[in-house]
Formats: sequence, structure tokens, C-alpha cells
Amino acid sequence: MPFPLVSSAPPSLDVWSLVMQAGPMAKAVLLTLIIFSVASWGVAAERFRRFSRAEKESRRFLERFHRGGGLAAIQEETEEFQWSPLADIYRAGFREISLNPPPPGEPLKGEGLEAVDRILRKNAVMQMTELERSLGFLATTASATPFIGLFGTVWGIMNAFRGIGSSGTASLAAYAPGIAEALVATAAGLGAAIPAVILYNHFQGRLRMMDSLIDEFEADLVHRLQGRRS
Repeated sequence: MPFPLVSSAPPSLDVWSLVMQAGPMAKAVLLTLIIFSVASWGVAAERFRRFSRAEKESRRFLERFHRGGGLAAIQEETEEFQWSPLADIYRAGFREISLNPPPPGEPLKGEGLEAVDRILRKNAVMQMTELERSLGFLATTASATPFIGLFGTVWGIMNAFRGIGSSGTASLAAYAPGIAEALVATAAGLGAAIPAVILYNHFQGRLRMMDSLIDEFEADLVHRLQGRRS
């Protein structure tokens, strides 16, 4: 009767098992990467909502602005556009005009026009700064997490080779789990960095479009004020 072959099964190499078998440093690295990844997705979700509202209301406000009418009438209607950077810029300019209004029927010129232009530019910078809020975290995640993952990999490989040196065993079955465990950190770092890069570039593109829209609106508003008749 033949005897069954006895073999020592190598440790499981599925990702979850590798994570559970990892040492304290590897788990700390993975936890850090998870925190970065979750936080970056949270930032992206919040910015998606903010940009979508800003773009939608800005389009509606521009339609209202280009329909014409008195400045005061437009000002009253801006209250329904609370998320639009353009409406906020208009409100800031209108407040400045109200402080030093020109004579009825006369265009705005000289120091009054320069003051309004400064207010418009200042408010435009504030609006762009608000839209850029938290995007720096996406850039940090994109640049830092690959190196955090690489640190975890180097640390894991050092531990794997130290274990090989201690046991004196150099077979593939002996050090493959340790190397695989170390490489999980690199994969986790890339998994956090790649979406962050894509999301950051996406929002930068939307920022550039909004910046161009704000510049165009400022020019249109100043031009209208120079020929103001109401």
C-alpha cells in the first residue's frame, strides 16, 4: 500500500492573508495608505459637488446677465445663485458701486471704475482660492503615497532577507511570502496615488475653465459699467 506524499504547504499568498500575516510596521504603512486613499476620495466627492453647483449656477447667472436690465435688478436676482463665483463677484462689484455711485445716466469712470475693477479682481482671487481648497491634499496624496508604499516594501524585503539569514533556508517557498507581503505595500501606494493624480488633474482642468470664465465675465462687466446708462 503506497504511503501518501507529505509536503509542507507554503503560506497562503492571497492579499488578505498577506496583510494579516504582516508585521506591525507593514500594517502601519498600509493603514496610513488607507487613510490617505479614503481622505482623498472624500475630498474628491466634496469638490465634485462644489464644482458642479458652481458651474451650473454660473451658466444660469450668465444667461440672466446677458439678458440685460438694470444693475439693481440683476443684483436682486443674484440671491438665488449662492454657489456661483460669478454671482458673488457681481455682488461685490455692485456693493462698491453703491458706495460711490456715478451721476444718474452717467458711465462709471476714473477712480470709481478703478476701485470696482480692484474689487472684482480681489473677489475673483478669493473665489478661485475657495475652489482650490483641499485640492492640495490630492496633490500630496499623489506624490507621497508611492514613497510610503516603497518604504513599506523596502522594510518588508529587509525583514524577509533577515529571516532567510536566520533560518539558513534559501528556497523559493521560504522567502516568497515575505517578498509578496512587502510588495503589497507598493501596490497599496500606487492604488492610492493613481486615482489622486487623475482626480487632481481633472479638477485643475475645471479650475482653468472657471478661471477663464471669470476673466471673461469681469471684462464684460467692466465694459458694461463704462457704458452704463441705468
